[in-house]
Amino acid sequence: MQGLRALIKQRSACQSTMFGFRALSVQSCVVTKDDAEELVLVEGKASSRAAVLNRTDALNALNTEMVARLKRLYESWEHDPDVGFVVVKGNGRAFCAGGDVVSLYHLMKEGKIEHCKEFFKEAYSFMYLVGTYLKPHVALLNGITMGGGAGISIPGTFRVATNKTVFATPENLIGLHPDAGASFYLSHLPGYIGEYLALTGEKLTGAEMVACGLATHYTDSARIALVEDRLGKLVTDDPSAVEGCLEECKERVYPDKRSVMRRIEMIDKCFSLGTVEEIIDSLESEASRSSDEWCTATLKRLKEVSPLSLKLSLKSIRMGRYQTLDQCLIREYRMSVRVMTRLVSSDFSEWNPPRLDLVSEDMVDKYFTPFGESEPELELPTKL
Repeated sequence: MQGLRALIKQRSACQSTMFGFRALSVQSCVVTKDDAEELVLVEGKASSRAAVLNRTDALNALNTEMVARLKRLYESWEHDPDVGFVVVKGNGRAFCAGGDVVSLYHLMKEGKIEHCKEFFKEAYSFMYLVGTYLKPHVALLNGITMGGGAGISIPGTFRVATNKTVFATPENLIGLHPDAGASFYLSHLPGYIGEYLALTGEKLTGAEMVACGLATHYTDSARIALVEDRLGKLVTDDPSAVEGCLEECKERVYPDKRSVMRRIEMIDKCFSLGTVEEIIDSLESEASRSSDEWCTATLKRLKEVSPLSLKLSLKSIRMGRYQTLDQCLIREYRMSVRVMTRLVSSDFSEWNPPRLDLVSEDMVDKYFTPFGESEPELELPTKL
């Protein structure tokens, strides 16, 4: 596995999908206003508005124009007295498969770093808006929900998962780090399952999302239309009324016997350790002692991803335990910009360094160090 460059070489930039991130041509970065309106549709109901992600050929992967339009819509609805609450959903088989990372890769290779920064600024600013929204927010996660898709939904009030929901934060698999607020919401999950998800990039089902708290409600995908219909008839801005509607439509569901949620004790034992090396050593010890297939599979997963990303992710999640959402987003922006500029490593292009023992503490620390006078930090409206 040699990072995103291998993906670019192996598959068509217009058609390939990897770990939930849709690979798109660089031309997709040029979007007119009319195009942006087609990529995010609007549905008006009695007392609600719905933003509909409509980039179905790209699994609704986010680009700059999409998040900018979402931000404009949400800001206008927040101040509109006729809008009681907001719903976000996706057309097609995905809610949102994350960010358009292949277009970011092309921009980076062409030296258009300012375009990359603009995407992260718009995306993270919108995610902060969702996390601080003054009106109830309902995300219908009926399909693939990864990376940035989680970032625009999990900070909100309610998240409805289904049997078609597939959640993951797979950024380590392409030389990045779990971002889009992941260091905040993953670090607040029970025990150390957040570290497990961040480091391995493993997927969760809708039932598992409910079990660990990432989703607030669950319903079968065949009933999503019913949920939308009942929400559409509500005339309210009261969160408890919205919640009551979702409660009426929800179904009880439990993770199956093979679920990672049945492994919480083992996850806490191994992923609570202080370093990536200690986590791997612990898993190896457990695997050799008990011949546990789950430990073996988890070890294999950790050895397939970027060594530098593993160390960045662990430190990011541990810091997120003691930070607010805005602090996490500001730090993640800092980290993402440094990935794009490749001043420390070319890891977004290929695994560099290729081994854990070559990733120094100093190298990791450089991604977290505040910018100097030459580079502005991400500004969020925290005073408001």
